[in-house]
Amino acid sequence: MTDTTTPIVLTAPRQRWWAVISAALAMLLMAAIAVSVLIPAELFAKADNPRLGVQQAAPYARVPASAESVNDRVVYNDLPDDVEVYDTNGDFFFVTVSAPTQSLLSWLIGANEPVVDPLTEEGKYGNLTPTQSRQVSLQQMRTATEEAQYVALLTAGYEPTVEPGEVIIQDILCRVTAENGDCEEPFPSDEQLDPADTILEVDGVPIGTLADLSEELDGRSPGDMVDLKISRPDVGELDVTVELSTAIEEPDRTIVGFVPFDTASVDLPFDVSIDSGAIGGPSAGLAFTLALIDELTEGDLTGGRDIAVTGTIDLEGNVGAIGGLEQKVSAVKQHGVDVFLIPASQFELGEPFEGEEPGEICRWECLNAAGDDDVVLIPVANVNEALIALRFLGGDPVVPVNADDAA
Repeated sequence: MTDTTTPIVLTAPRQRWWAVISAALAMLLMAAIAVSVLIPAELFAKADNPRLGVQQAAPYARVPASAESVNDRVVYNDLPDDVEVYDTNGDFFFVTVSAPTQSLLSWLIGANEPVVDPLTEEGKYGNLTPTQSRQVSLQQMRTATEEAQYVALLTAGYEPTVEPGEVIIQDILCRVTAENGDCEEPFPSDEQLDPADTILEVDGVPIGTLADLSEELDGRSPGDMVDLKISRPDVGELDVTVELSTAIEEPDRTIVGFVPFDTASVDLPFDVSIDSGAIGGPSAGLAFTLALIDELTEGDLTGGRDIAVTGTIDLEGNVGAIGGLEQKVSAVKQHGVDVFLIPASQFELGEPFEGEEPGEICRWECLNAAGDDDVVLIPVANVNEALIALRFLGGDPVVPVNADDAA
């Protein structure tokens, strides 16, 4: 018997070859993305070097990082019975930026983002090594916390005192500076000393403070050689010989030729500290100060709202400039905070108004330095202006703890 059944032939849909091509393209795209993550951006990314007037490779980028509560980092230990820490209804936030290494992919993604700022090696580290830069940044944070504690407790009505600290080099002085800002002739000490070095001895005499150093230099002349024992991060103790110099603005004074850090420590009437963790730099000084004042005095400085703050602080309560303002505004917005106190020196105030207290702050209509309508920027020049601004935002005035005694 003959099988007359017609065979059935299965044919692939005509569209299947398109699926194969699409899958191949997707795999190629994924491979390209994976490779672009591994390729360093410095092969393509460039940034200006204002000092040299040229463009250089930009392996890093300054980007927004975070806005974190200062109040969560304040620690009080063994407080006396007459010291009270008050609850707050709002928090002060300090703001950080970071400068990570860029890949080709991150560079392409951030190319049109105004808050992504490409950085050259010098733009990130200056004339320091990465280790020196990190040590300097951490010392700046330690100084900021000490000065914040002093200003805050003084404002709150307590009586802190300042004790001189060790001698740590912040930067080497320059004798002759070129028009582009480059140092044509540094002081002779530049050959032996680096930023972040700590001076331990001069000619065998222990040095604990700047006063000790000045005493040992008294009677010496420019050109004299002195033996220094120093401590260098990641190296240890070193013995170096340095030629002394004449101070540029004080011809009768003999100096080593460096700018020291302010390493003064604050002697507090009780134990309070700020846990800055691994965060470096001085820009959280004002935020630390206001958070401490708020917790150590009755009332509510914030008016119950969260307020972001940036700016350095010195022992006189002056607020100094910071870097990465545009990135910090972006970080504040991302965190959902809508008020940001910033240093007045970085913002043209417009027409100010005067409060009952001394000081001037900006009218609301002239706020908004970075073009971000969702974050109101309030420039302040010192702690007093910051407190005035907070009162206009609905916060309570500061009542020092000894106000009744003074009356």
